[in-house]
Amino acid sequence: MSIFSTILKIHQRIYESTNGLLGHKLLGVPTLLLRTTGRKSGNVRTSALIYIDQNNSKVIVASKAGDPSSPAWLLNLQANPSVEYQIDRVRVKARAEVLEKDHPDYAALWNEHNANNADRYDEYQAKTDRPIPLVRLVPVI
Repeated sequence: MSIFSTILKIHQRIYESTNGLLGHKLLGVPTLLLRTTGRKSGNVRTSALIYIDQNNSKVIVASKAGDPSSPAWLLNLQANPSVEYQIDRVRVKARAEVLEKDHPDYAALWNEHNANNADRYDEYQAKTDRPIPLVRLVPVI
């Protein structure tokens, strides 16, 4: 496990254990807690992820640091797009929409995410043949 992976795990533990009182920022970048339903187990699964705002929605990247396999949370929300995200102490029910590279909003959102994260996402995409999708979290009223 890399030092960055260890930092991410500790960050998520702090975010969850304080119920969002601490943890919104990771190295100065805003993060949310995404809760999906396990596609096999049916259990709630939580992941701390960097996000950007797009109107009333949040957008996250399914990069898994350039791993050839998709993150489990992406597979979970593809099976059941009803999710919850938490920013600070506020929890929001949402519907997840996967944005592939041919989506009209993809390029602009990818570029914003990448710029906010020191070009890390371009590095991740270069490491894998898997097209890395974005996911838009649209609040459900």
